[in-house]
Amino acid sequence: MSEATSRPLRIAVIGTNYLGANTAAGMAEFGFDVVGVEIDEHRLKLLNDGKAPLYEPGLDPLLKKHVDSGRLRFTKDYTEIGDWADVHFICVGTPSSEGSDAADLTQVNSVVSMLAPLLTKPTLVVGRSTVPVGTSKVVEARFHAEAPAGTSIEIAWQPEFLREAHGVDDTLHPDRLVFGVQSAEAETRLREVFATPISEGTPVVVCNLPTAELVKGGANAFLATKISFINALAEMADATGADVTQLADALGYDKRIGRGMLNAGPGYGGGCLPKDLRAFMHRAGELGVEEVITLLREVDDINRRRRAGLVDLTHEVLGGVWIGKNVTVLGAAFKAGTDDVRDSPALDVAGRISLHGATVTVYDPEAMENARKVRPTLRYASTAAEACVGAHAILHLTEWPEFRELDPAALRGAVETPVVIDARLLLDAAKWRAAGWTYRAPGKP
Repeated sequence: MSEATSRPLRIAVIGTNYLGANTAAGMAEFGFDVVGVEIDEHRLKLLNDGKAPLYEPGLDPLLKKHVDSGRLRFTKDYTEIGDWADVHFICVGTPSSEGSDAADLTQVNSVVSMLAPLLTKPTLVVGRSTVPVGTSKVVEARFHAEAPAGTSIEIAWQPEFLREAHGVDDTLHPDRLVFGVQSAEAETRLREVFATPISEGTPVVVCNLPTAELVKGGANAFLATKISFINALAEMADATGADVTQLADALGYDKRIGRGMLNAGPGYGGGCLPKDLRAFMHRAGELGVEEVITLLREVDDINRRRRAGLVDLTHEVLGGVWIGKNVTVLGAAFKAGTDDVRDSPALDVAGRISLHGATVTVYDPEAMENARKVRPTLRYASTAAEACVGAHAILHLTEWPEFRELDPAALRGAVETPVVIDARLLLDAAKWRAAGWTYRAPGKP
């Protein structure tokens, strides 16, 4: 510890996609010397050029700043971090296993295999990856068995709560910090690492390892439940003539409920929340906690039905005919501010409509390249206006500000039929109707 106190802490970040790239850049911004480990050659080159391997607002400038300063660099060689780092952060992905909802821990296990033999002195290894509860103790047992330093390797878990499109801010100014630790020394070291946000007032929850592992899954399960709940109320609104947006506003004034994440729409998606929810259910099943499974299965089913409902609504506005119809989908990313199309409601709905026989044209400001890889059979336009030419219906499925600024009067002459489905409930309904459009939105009268 004395050597580390005479110089900036040395931080190793293993895995540098979304979580790791933000973590590495953030640690450098906190004033530490950082080495990120990345085995993908293309991603490694981008990072050492100060470029993020994905679109995330503000991340490129932060990476560039610290790569240029020499405080941050990236390597594929684990031997460069072994006993160099004071703290090792595990930030690799935990996708769904093939053919199962269980989390695939292949990348986590690979980190242990590569790193453990290189650790010859006491060090702290901190998991940030989202894992099933109980994983940290398995990881600990392997480090103790496979590292030359043996039981002097301490494991902690420090779950992340980064929102895509807000990753930089959430890294530098987190709304809370959770330290799953087993000793006062580990807590002290983590408080040293996160001294900057702690000094700004970020609250810290210190807990045991199982609690820390459950926090991220529990948070995502609750958010999914809240999103599915308001979408279920949108179905009630459709059946009764109520307005789901006004309903959400009224509910949101209750401090016990809150307005955040209470927006009806096409449902949740992305690379984290859906797979984390299903992995959480899978682990609950392994533990025999059936009540959690029953609740969250219905949450997930509501989310799936939301997408099917948008397809049905599109069929309705097309007069019950798919063949020969042109449908424009505005949005491909699962949310605005990212190019992430994993489990995207927008692309899912577009794909379903295409399978029914309609011609689907997609436009997204940032996610076009990724969308083409996932749905190569769809048509893609270079602008929103181009995508709308000849359309019999336009679907607003990702909440990019650009789409809210479209001029419905100017688009009126480009489409075949002026019909818009505002799945995000963010367009100005009065403005579109005044321009001669049929405006439809789930949960709106």
